[in-house]
Amino acid sequence: MTEKERTIPNSMRNRMTAFAITALLTATGFAQSATTTETPKKPLTIQHRKHNQQARIRQGVKSGELSRHETRNLEKKERALNQEERDMRKMNNGKLTAQDRKTLQQQQNHLSKQIYKDKHNKHKRG
Repeated sequence: MTEKERTIPNSMRNRMTAFAITALLTATGFAQSATTTETPKKPLTIQHRKHNQQARIRQGVKSGELSRHETRNLEKKERALNQEERDMRKMNNGKLTAQDRKTLQQQQNHLSKQIYKDKHNKHKRG
């Protein structure tokens, strides 16, 4: 056998490479679609978001990303939001209406953005 007979022609090598890439991308696509359709994520409850935001504030204090003033301000807003939730529940025998939930979610969104801004600004603890 000569050396030419042992090597794969470029056109054949290109076809094999293209086939391998296509097969890999197809397999990856199937794997992604299988994982996304199995367990749809439920939205976080108000309670879960409260705990999550408190954890974010704690982490910001621990890492020094939040100054004392920022922490105090965020905690004050969190307390006010918790009090508002308690007041809403009192008015409806311990339940939240759909409008109450919507209002609380909007306020939690606003507080979440404030936590992000405070953690990523130039003010540091110390």
